[in-house]
Amino acid sequence: MAMAYKMATEGMNIKEECKRWFTEMKWKKVHRFVVYKIDERTRAVLVDKVGGPGEGYDELVAALPGDDCRYAVFDFDFVSVDNCQKSKIFFILRSPAASRIRAKILYATSKQGLRRVLEGVHYEVQATERSEMGFDVIRERAQ
Repeated sequence: MAMAYKMATEGMNIKEECKRWFTEMKWKKVHRFVVYKIDERTRAVLVDKVGGPGEGYDELVAALPGDDCRYAVFDFDFVSVDNCQKSKIFFILRSPAASRIRAKILYATSKQGLRRVLEGVHYEVQATERSEMGFDVIRERAQ
């Protein structure tokens, strides 16, 4: 546990690809979501999976492991109450109850470093259960 805390407080190396994939998702709309993971050996945040433009929220949820932590950003398109097409970007920290304590600590303490790099996130969701990041939760937060 002490090593996990030490690694987190020293800061994670956030690879350039993390920002690049996010920027492409945000501005070019060529990706619907990006999933990030921490490589404990190299102390770096890496891109784990990228969702294509035709993929939706269900594919994002399926891309997140049930027994390990991950970060994800999701570009949520919706029609507002006044019939305007809008887009909001969500940052999701998925920390399942079945994941290791060390991983939970690393992801929780390293979150702000990644958030600083990903400029333009509108909302943040932290979820231990899949129900805490359900589509209805995302839709409600966006509107």
